[in-house]
Amino acid sequence: MTEASMRPVSDLGDDDVVLPFVIEPLESRGRVVRLGASVDAILARHGYPEAVARLVGEAAALTVLLGSALKFEGRFQVQTRTNGIVDMIVVDFDAPDRLRAFARFDAEALALAQAEGRATPLQVLGTGHLALTIDQGNDMSRYQGVVPLEGQGLEDAAHQYFRQSEQIPTLVRLAVAQSVTGEGVHWRAGGLIVQFLPHSTDRLRQADLHPGDAPEGGDYHEPSEDDAWSEAKALAATVEDHELVDPTLSSERLLYRLFHERGVKVFGGQPIREACRCSTDRITEMLRRFKPRERADMVGDNGRIGVTCEFCSTHRDFEPSDFEASDLDPA
Repeated sequence: MTEASMRPVSDLGDDDVVLPFVIEPLESRGRVVRLGASVDAILARHGYPEAVARLVGEAAALTVLLGSALKFEGRFQVQTRTNGIVDMIVVDFDAPDRLRAFARFDAEALALAQAEGRATPLQVLGTGHLALTIDQGNDMSRYQGVVPLEGQGLEDAAHQYFRQSEQIPTLVRLAVAQSVTGEGVHWRAGGLIVQFLPHSTDRLRQADLHPGDAPEGGDYHEPSEDDAWSEAKALAATVEDHELVDPTLSSERLLYRLFHERGVKVFGGQPIREACRCSTDRITEMLRRFKPRERADMVGDNGRIGVTCEFCSTHRDFEPSDFEASDLDPA
């Protein structure tokens, strides 16, 4: 790709945009995502401590990288459940552009870990599992892949997912950064995914062979990795964390830096926005599914049923009398 052949992201800007690309000579393709205001709004709303914010930022970048590949208007979700101080992270991506996220953590345990100097993102994540779910809606079946979290980060867990579930040679890079200004702390996140998708399935299998493929009791001989994937992976691996979150370095400039020797084509960028799907109607419908006695237990001191969305922190109050005459109440 030459300077003149680079396709601009037009007036979308470079923040909160996912940019697809293809490296045809290496039969590889991928996406770059840069999250600015969207991830900053999510993290600022909850006021997460730094270690928690970094984990949520990484999970958000990973979710957009994977969810933006959907060819239909469904939902892609990344969720962690662990025994760590941050015992749950949930990120939803509603294709083609809506992102929301939240994390649950033990504030007291985190404060103690910080005082003892053991509060890095990996340390507070703990062990458990990472689930990636595709929900196509309209009563269609859901697909879910699960990989263990055993002390590795989200990047390595994503590699394990593609190796075991998708069997597609894949490289993922994630980065999160914060800046402190007179207006406060601001967050950015970025990510890069590159995948080997050759026309020949034999080449695909060869590129993804690993020791676990050896037959039980047999000797494993390291295969020669496909040259095209070996080169694409090596070039992509040179990306630095700061390049993924630098607001002065566009995604196109970054791709040019990584792959210009081989030629890289970029396509139109997809804007990303922070948006929650919660609404008064949705919550009303949910509350109607409870039995009257269960709703009675939800009534607070103010005589109303209060519901706060975990994602966007919006609080709504409902009058118990609004449900008493519901035809949908279970008998």
